[in-house]
Amino acid sequence: MRRSKYLLPVLLLACLCGCGPDAGLPVRHSVALIVKSTDSEFFLSVFAGARAAATEYNLDLTITGPETEEDYETQNWMVYQAVEDGAEAIVFSAIGYEENAPAIDAAAAAGVQIVSIDSGVGSERVSTYIGTDNYAAGQMAARAALERMEGTLCVGIVNYNEGTANGQERVQGAMDALRESGRARIAAVITTLVDAPRAQTDTIALLLAHPEVNVLMAFNEPTSVGAARAVRTLDRGEDIFLVGFDSNVVTIDGLQDGCVDALIVQNPYAMGYLGVESAYRLLARQDDGLEPVVDTSTQVIDRNNLFTMDGQKALFAFEQPGTGQNN
Repeated sequence: MRRSKYLLPVLLLACLCGCGPDAGLPVRHSVALIVKSTDSEFFLSVFAGARAAATEYNLDLTITGPETEEDYETQNWMVYQAVEDGAEAIVFSAIGYEENAPAIDAAAAAGVQIVSIDSGVGSERVSTYIGTDNYAAGQMAARAALERMEGTLCVGIVNYNEGTANGQERVQGAMDALRESGRARIAAVITTLVDAPRAQTDTIALLLAHPEVNVLMAFNEPTSVGAARAVRTLDRGEDIFLVGFDSNVVTIDGLQDGCVDALIVQNPYAMGYLGVESAYRLLARQDDGLEPVVDTSTQVIDRNNLFTMDGQKALFAFEQPGTGQNN
């Protein structure tokens, strides 16, 4: 049988028409990570995990956050902007549990998948929450002091933004554990800005007003930095047991020089990585078995385990086991 001289060109043309630049390639989904701020060590670690997951799953990732951790209105605008820009999923750390809920509900109603990390939001449209069990972390902070001190504890608490879920849950967990111990008295609870200099000023005022305080607790990175500086300024490192949260060069130095006694260290890298990975699973319809709540690891670091391998991994958590990264 004689073949037409036009058959081969026609077949090649057909193949080329079906092999455009995107043919056969996986869909590149768009994910927006919107957090409470962009300049803390905590969120820099979140970003590192998020970017690693975005690279692994071939995602188009944008990262935004307001200048302060009190500005929920800007966060809401960022949610609306992400939807307008075509984000298919939003990974969200809420400033205001109630205040951010309408924006998240609206994004979900527009077809956007919602993943919550670090701090929850009051929306039923969230597919999964990834972060610390904050109530348990607050209890951990209280026990860190109870197990390392004798006698009666007179406690000062430095908290932040009353509308943020994780801070309130941590304080509640700590206060419950302290009251249940039968040997602790809560002398003062203050709420300060999520800003280290302001937290320092407010903590100094607390300690001057309540010189009987022998335990101080601060519940996130900036307030912990401010509290550590306050203790150092007043030269009270020897008579105040300070429990802080998260990893920062100031508080790590404080563990060594004595103005900080324990840190409750979370796993922000895993929050970022698993948050973006979960967004991918939702978009790729691979979400069978996706847990509604994923508790990332939290541990106590003090002078006894500061320089151990586990302690160093917790404090400098940029490569985490179980997240597809190198150990």
